[in-house]
Amino acid sequence: MATAQCIVMSRPTAKIDRIKIGRAFVDATSFTETVDILVEHALSRKAPVYIVTPNAQHVVMLEDDPQFREAYEHAALVLPDGASLLGAARILGAKLKERITGIDLFQGLCERAAQEGLRVFLLGGRPGAADLAVKKLRARYPNLIVAGTCRPPDAFDKNEGLLREVARMIREASPHFLFVGLGARMQENWLYQHGRKLGVPVSVGVGGSFDVVSGLLPRAPRWMQDWGFEWLFRVAAEPRRLWKRYLIGNSRFVAIVLRQLVTAGIHSGLVHSGWAGGL
Repeated sequence: MATAQCIVMSRPTAKIDRIKIGRAFVDATSFTETVDILVEHALSRKAPVYIVTPNAQHVVMLEDDPQFREAYEHAALVLPDGASLLGAARILGAKLKERITGIDLFQGLCERAAQEGLRVFLLGGRPGAADLAVKKLRARYPNLIVAGTCRPPDAFDKNEGLLREVARMIREASPHFLFVGLGARMQENWLYQHGRKLGVPVSVGVGGSFDVVSGLLPRAPRWMQDWGFEWLFRVAAEPRRLWKRYLIGNSRFVAIVLRQLVTAGIHSGLVHSGWAGGL
């Protein structure tokens, strides 16, 4: 059976259930609640926290990667990016409120940042994506304050000099929100090992969000998003890169959920109400 997770939120009335799916404890919160909580945290300039947005692939990787699990264990919020996580929660006898994608959270927080006068910084993405995303966002939210963007070289996380340079840029920019688009595993590990030490109130792992918002990668039509078929659209857009991940990864994800169901029982997914960690 899952054990209770204690998490802390800035508002004493805001409790969040955590649902155990594989080795991830996923927060059952809504998009609106999440944005409100994170904006409040950023405005208060409280201790830095970071947010992760898992899909089925993350749940699979957590099985075999202790370092990745450690990064997840220290995240303030774990938000269900993939529709498969909502389905898994139902199978396990629990319920996640709604899907909260990294792309939608990125754009929603930028909208609120523009309204509140909060500064944002974009780290990662494919070459040129962050700057193009900023251009698109400023067209929508003219008051958005972009403290900076940075597309570090590949494998920069293995180079101490580059790590220090990226850290220096972010500290000097002093953003309220740091959006990190370095891809699964690398971004979460960087947030845990380095990002949370930079004094940024809220950092969020957003995967390929810059690529999509910039227009460099298309996003699935709304009906495919609503029906949980966005993954199929991604495979069609980048078949050589993604077919193995989704074919093998999704099969492993199903096996993980079924194993949890069989070994722990139908109610193994629901974890007692707690407070969101560090918020």
